Amino acid sequence: MNTIDTIRPSQTKSLIQIRRPWSVRDFVGRTVHVAASFAKWVGTMMDRRRSRLALLEMTDDQLKDIGLSRGDAYREGIRAFWD
Repeated sequence: MNTIDTIRPSQTKSLIQIRRPWSVRDFVGRTVHVAASFAKWVGTMMDRRRSRLALLEMTDDQLKDIGLSRGDAYREGIRAFWD
């Protein structure tokens, strides 16, 4: 029996089906996903920065209500947005 006779057509067909051709739709979908994830991350960082700046604007009575001292609020307020 020759080697070529032992190869079954179903095996070669399944190997071809495993390889998925590159498509523009997949690329666009991944690009949109990355852009949306980045936008969400930037929004989170901006919210964090706004919250820290709000701590700096609070009065001593407001800080006392949430259990922070002026020093605690200052240390938190000057932190970088990514920290």
